[in-house]
Amino acid sequence: MGAAPRVHDADTSTTLSDRDRQILDFEHQWWQYAGSKEQAVKDLFDLSPTRYYQILNQLIDSEDALAHDPMLIKRLRRQRARRQRSRSARRLGIEL
Repeated sequence: MGAAPRVHDADTSTTLSDRDRQILDFEHQWWQYAGSKEQAVKDLFDLSPTRYYQILNQLIDSEDALAHDPMLIKRLRRQRARRQRSRSARRLGIEL
């Protein structure tokens, strides 16, 4: 788990907490950690995977998170929207 943290430009206008920034930085490079993502979440943040994803989903909707790492947040928003469309289509019996 020796991956170097990402460095972002200092942005004093953001209201993200240190933990929020760390979660976003982790999400940007989680595959660089040894083992499963869920285990890395437990080790780094002392959170259950469920709680981690709840926090991440709140961050995805945050304008401060968008200002912090626009490419990551836009990618996560697209992925979330794709999963939601897929779930809705399955419920309705539609093939995408």
